[in-house]
Amino acid sequence: MNMPENDKQSLAMVTCTGPVNIAVIKYWGKRDEDLILPINSSLSVTLHQDQLKTTTTIACSRNFQQDRIWLNGKEEDISNPRLQSCLQEIRRFARKRRNTGGSTSDVSSVSHKVHICSVNNFPTAAGLASSASGYACLVYTLSQLFGVESEQLSAVARQGSGSACRSLYGGFVQWKLGERSDGKDSLAEQVGSESHWPELRVLVLVVSAEQKSVGSTSGMHTSVGTSQLLKYRADVVVPSRMEEMIRVIRQRDFPAFGELTMKDSNQFHAICLDTYPPIFYLNNISHRIISLVHRYNQYYGETRVAYTFDAGPNAVIYTLEDHLPEFVQVVRHFFPPEVNGAEFVKGLPVCSTELSEDLKRNINMEPTPKGIHYIISTKAGPGPCVVKDPNHHLLGADGLPKKSAISD
Repeated sequence: MNMPENDKQSLAMVTCTGPVNIAVIKYWGKRDEDLILPINSSLSVTLHQDQLKTTTTIACSRNFQQDRIWLNGKEEDISNPRLQSCLQEIRRFARKRRNTGGSTSDVSSVSHKVHICSVNNFPTAAGLASSASGYACLVYTLSQLFGVESEQLSAVARQGSGSACRSLYGGFVQWKLGERSDGKDSLAEQVGSESHWPELRVLVLVVSAEQKSVGSTSGMHTSVGTSQLLKYRADVVVPSRMEEMIRVIRQRDFPAFGELTMKDSNQFHAICLDTYPPIFYLNNISHRIISLVHRYNQYYGETRVAYTFDAGPNAVIYTLEDHLPEFVQVVRHFFPPEVNGAEFVKGLPVCSTELSEDLKRNINMEPTPKGIHYIISTKAGPGPCVVKDPNHHLLGADGLPKKSAISD
């Protein structure tokens, strides 16, 4: 439909991108389900948006009849409680700013309905933190549209998806447990910027792009109710681990960082096993990757490579730039790709290298063909960004998704 010219001008539109983050000290379990308050602090690395990101366009207009949302090309139910709480909170902050005269955005626009269109450039719900990037991007884009201060966003994004509060910052980010029952002190803050550790590299080994069998929300709920290990982890283990993790990141001590990351991943999955009935996020390929990493490190007598697994079978590998080419070749050797080897590694280029026979012999594993679909090669990156080019909006001048946002 063609809008009259004056109606087109009443359409305000903003597009932003938001990053994925991968926790190295895991968040698992809530002490308040509504406010999404965690039972322990956590710490993550924000991955670079050149490889993994959510893009969100939000338009508001007095002509829109209702709030609507399209995710990855499909219209979804806008009445999702978490989505509603993010929308309501941002509108509340915007009204508050308007009433105190601090807002630069159009005062009437706060009451206008919004159209939201969001796409991920990676598989959704496959354990690749899509809800974190999705909600961080949503809240950041809304804040840009309505002129809301950035320091208020952490608590809002947290109410969409707990780990989303960490995706509001680049680099290395901690989400503090907080003590208050209203959650006002359960916020994310940056520990180190994306340029703090330039040699650090990240590989996402995509084992399965399928949706996981037990979602994180219900998994956490069952763990809190049934796992005795979980309480011990939250009360005793995590506080000292957080301190140590922040220290080793600041010192750029890779062996200590790697060991702590692997131990924390293993403990998280031990809690999943201690949950009743048990939750299995790792599969046989995940276990083989764990074994491969330990055998590789053992060969060198030091921690050169570290794995971490979220609530899914995909491995996220941390290593330093110097060791990257060899380890990618090790993965390629023990998990031979299907046919088109060139497409096996996506993202940041990785130099090819030859493996020594001695290394292959020492690792001593049977190759598992097609065990890994592909590898995403990336590094730490910045927090959400505003997209200036109007050609990159996902919504058209009519406020509906462009064809490209539907077909991607």
